[in-house]
Amino acid sequence: MFYEPKNGYNLKNNPLNAIIIPRPIGWISTINSDGISNLAPYSFFNAVAYEPPQVMFASTSRHEFGGYKDAVLDAKNSGEFVVNIATLDLKDQMNKSSVAAPHNVDEFEYSGLTKKESKLVKCPRVAESPVNLECRYTTSISLLSKENNDFNVVVFGEIIGVHINDDIIHEDRIDFMKLRAIGRLGYNDYVEVNNLFSMERPTWDQ
Repeated sequence: MFYEPKNGYNLKNNPLNAIIIPRPIGWISTINSDGISNLAPYSFFNAVAYEPPQVMFASTSRHEFGGYKDAVLDAKNSGEFVVNIATLDLKDQMNKSSVAAPHNVDEFEYSGLTKKESKLVKCPRVAESPVNLECRYTTSISLLSKENNDFNVVVFGEIIGVHINDDIIHEDRIDFMKLRAIGRLGYNDYVEVNNLFSMERPTWDQ
């Protein structure tokens, strides 16, 4: 099949969401000016640089209660956010935290998760997550949007602090099988990282 996205598609579900897979999940925690914590998963998320280490997450619509989604607004206003890694054991809490709740709802409490104090930023991290990345907001970019009242925005941040549970470290490496991170596929489907293969990167010797 071939289609132009601007003209729609002849399937019941959007195939594009199921093509770029798996997408890592950035479980973003923030805190607003009133001291209310926010937590939400973003599957448009990734690392974007090594030195200094940087990450991004993208929000692809306006908040159902108006304005930017909390993670975007809080990161821009506070200048910080935390990326928590979602794992198989935390899939239900991660999914629950994706609810489009009003701005004054604390998704940590709503999802039954424990807040843990960060070392370098004010916003809390998910205590149950085996990896937390404390980030300093650096910039955000507004992208093309279909409707004038929608927001497509990418948020960038520098990783300034890294928490890793010692239980997932083996022989000086993160053990992916112990981490059991999950990723987003298309539709309502997810995947667990439960297998791997290795390849040495080639070097140019001509």
